[in-house]
Amino acid sequence: MNKNEPITTSIARRIKIGKEAKYEEWVHQIIAVGSKFSGYLGVDILKPSPGTHGEYVMLVKFDNYINQRFWEDSSERKYFLTQLNEITEGEAKIIKVSGLESWFSLPEVPMPVPPNKHKMALVITVVVFFLVLISNVVFKPFLDQLPLIPKVAFLCITQVLLMTYIVMPIVTKILKNWLFPKKTRLNNIS
Repeated sequence: MNKNEPITTSIARRIKIGKEAKYEEWVHQIIAVGSKFSGYLGVDILKPSPGTHGEYVMLVKFDNYINQRFWEDSSERKYFLTQLNEITEGEAKIIKVSGLESWFSLPEVPMPVPPNKHKMALVITVVVFFLVLISNVVFKPFLDQLPLIPKVAFLCITQVLLMTYIVMPIVTKILKNWLFPKKTRLNNIS
């Protein structure tokens, strides 16, 4: 795990019957406190469903491992965890993913509702178009000297690295409200 990459922690909990409202109130309170910590990027809440095996799942995102650990080790978080004994059954299931891992939907890490496929296709097409155009202009003297296979390999590797680590995180953040309209975002329990 790269300590400088964004990190998502999936926390699945089974709630005692009749304690759902109390748990949802607890979630609102801990989010209000956690959102004030450095590096906090957001929380997605998935309510119990077949996809979550009947458990509530919190997907807590921080900009890097150090800030995430600071939150995890905080007295504020520890205080909130002491309140769960009356509300939850068993132990929480916790899984952490970072970097490229978070681009793929793992069965044990439920992901929030993805953006509409048409919107994703449009964004990716525009980003790839401009990256290929810019790469061809910037690297033209170098690319003109390469045979076809190394040229294509260079362009593919460059595009994937730029999209993964630089361009798509920025574009996704800029277009968040368009890609994830309020009705599909799961930031808050309603």
